Amino acid sequence: MNRLQNMFGMSDDTYKNLKKAIAACTFTNLSMIAPAVISMQIILEALKTDAQFSQGKMYIYLGLGIAAMFIMFLCAKNDYKKTYPAMYAAAAESRLKAAETIRALPMRIFNSKDLTELTANIMNDCTSLEHTLSHVVPQLFANVITCALVCALIAFFDWRVAMAMFCSLPIAFLIIFLSRARQERLNKIQIEAKLAVSSEVQDYLDGLKIIKTCNLEGEHFTKLKDALVKLKRYSLKMEFTTGVFVMSAQVILQSGIGITIFVAAALFGNGEIGLEGVILSLLIVTRIYTPFIVILTLLPELFYMKQAVRRLRLLSEIPVMKGEIVPIKSCDIAFENVSFKYNDESVLKNISFVIPEKSITALVGVSGSGKSTITKLIARFWDADSGAVKIGGIDVKTLEPEYLMSHMSFVFQEVTLFNNTVYNNIKIGKIDACYDEIIAAAKAAHCDEFVSRLPQGYETVLGKNAMKLSGGERQRISIARALLK
Repeated sequence: MNRLQNMFGMSDDTYKNLKKAIAACTFTNLSMIAPAVISMQIILEALKTDAQFSQGKMYIYLGLGIAAMFIMFLCAKNDYKKTYPAMYAAAAESRLKAAETIRALPMRIFNSKDLTELTANIMNDCTSLEHTLSHVVPQLFANVITCALVCALIAFFDWRVAMAMFCSLPIAFLIIFLSRARQERLNKIQIEAKLAVSSEVQDYLDGLKIIKTCNLEGEHFTKLKDALVKLKRYSLKMEFTTGVFVMSAQVILQSGIGITIFVAAALFGNGEIGLEGVILSLLIVTRIYTPFIVILTLLPELFYMKQAVRRLRLLSEIPVMKGEIVPIKSCDIAFENVSFKYNDESVLKNISFVIPEKSITALVGVSGSGKSTITKLIARFWDADSGAVKIGGIDVKTLEPEYLMSHMSFVFQEVTLFNNTVYNNIKIGKIDACYDEIIAAAKAAHCDEFVSRLPQGYETVLGKNAMKLSGGERQRISIARALLK
């Protein structure tokens, strides 16, 4: 079980909750055996002669059946409470952990990784983890435990009947495990195709205005269509291959029904078991394969989940920027023989200069000369390849990134505003700011004049990326946010 904890990267609390969920599912499975046992007793009683038949026993079995239904209800209720809320909470924790990891990643990672892949880490992979922890793992292990107990009980009754029931089981599971490598390879290809579709959809939507303006719909839609066709082909191939292996395993597994009937009939004919043994064997063999079929169906989902877990683990293993909180006594900015390149493209080479505190400095140069790069090195979005960037004589590489960022304000060329009120969009610059501070920052950035014309003023919801505002108005809100900070 510890291996399972390491496989899914579960915390100790999640692991404990998972064990409780498995136990609850096991009790639910065991409670469902009671109706079969009671049904067998009713059938045996009904087969007795009039002299032997007991009406009182039938009423007792009826009462036991009602009690069994009540117990099944309690077990199912406990199963739900122990499984789904706890596992959904664990999935929410994994989403927050993935989001926090992405937030702390250095900016170079966003150059080397597709944003679609990072989005998939938070959405698709965490959703797969949620489904597996709530609908696959507890049921899978509970069915294994239940089947092992039932198998032991049947062997205690008659080992030959038990052998007949389970002789096809090793072959069925061997088919699934021998196909594991192929299933995992197809799973990986399908996931890559899904990421490619997400990337093409994002590119198409982001560039929709340009596409329409330049009449490029055909060319760009063809790329998206090709990606969708590939996803369809790989998905069908994955599902078909998995289905063939699972159905083959299920057919071989259920061949045990015929074998069990033959063995039970032979033993009954030889007088080695009674009629009640034959009936018990028939009742059990028609029900015992259901949990095994569930196991065979769930195992491919577990193989698929391994790809998502592997991607989440790779994300968590990316080293994040670290540093210490050292008091910054001066805001002088100094570059000392700084060199930097994006991938293999050199942008800055051995540059040195000083920006005194409480001064205004303009960076002027041709496009691509490194102006934006300089500001991002100051804020430690990236670390310089060589040389040192210092603030107040302290190398920014030694400073904790969030602490360093608390000393800076930015107005980016591309403004990002949230689907919230004007007031809250400005407040992002300083969460604990009071009303007067926010309004003062808005007036200083000349926001007040256009905000006053909005339907609800500062309480107006801007919509996604503030589409209700012009580009200049969005920039002013961004300036107000920077001034507030």
